[in-house]
Amino acid sequence: MFMDKKIQDLFNNAKNIVFLTGAGVSTASGIPDYRSKGGLYDAVERPEYLLSTDALANEPAKMYDFIIKNMYFPATKPNVIHQKMAALVNAGKARIITQNVDGLHLKAGADAERVIEYHGNIYDVYGVTDHQPASYQNYQAGMRREDGDILRPNITLYGEIPFRTNEAAQWVMNADLVVIVGTSFVVYPFAGLLQYANAQVPILAVNRERIEAPQYVQQEIGDAVTFFEQLTVE
Repeated sequence: MFMDKKIQDLFNNAKNIVFLTGAGVSTASGIPDYRSKGGLYDAVERPEYLLSTDALANEPAKMYDFIIKNMYFPATKPNVIHQKMAALVNAGKARIITQNVDGLHLKAGADAERVIEYHGNIYDVYGVTDHQPASYQNYQAGMRREDGDILRPNITLYGEIPFRTNEAAQWVMNADLVVIVGTSFVVYPFAGLLQYANAQVPILAVNRERIEAPQYVQQEIGDAVTFFEQLTVE
């Protein structure tokens, strides 16, 4: 369906692949995406507000309720997309910059030094006042610690700057192949990382639908699971 010699050769010949991944990478593991029908934001009033610094400051209970009901999937396992990407990472051929907060790239065994969780990790929890860590199980049990401090996951809320932005830009700048997978590519500054790619570097997008991207981006439309099942990792 997807894989031909030309695409396979792109991966075989690349020495510094950068994957830019979004929620569509994890849907095959049973985690809903954000903006599609039936996704996290579907039929929810002001979903961006519920994941914002304003909600944390003014209505933390509403934010907590939304996160607890919709964003924790501790039993989920990585799928073939995570696994093939991890194999390329651990072969020293790739790095991953992900919007996903589910931790599945790391759960698949990808070297943490070669993964940027651009929007954080939902399982990394801390107290708002003193920044002392807490387990996600404690957070699931209640919004506040015994001393009253509010707990929050270490994810990028609307109104906050994503993690390791300069490093992410440098990774894209040094890439010899950029592969966009499972993202609508409408959230900034993540989508803006593409501007750092070298003009001579091939850019491939694998998504169920076309994304807003420059004409030089090669777009493969279809199921990313099928694409990565067909991809051979040398």
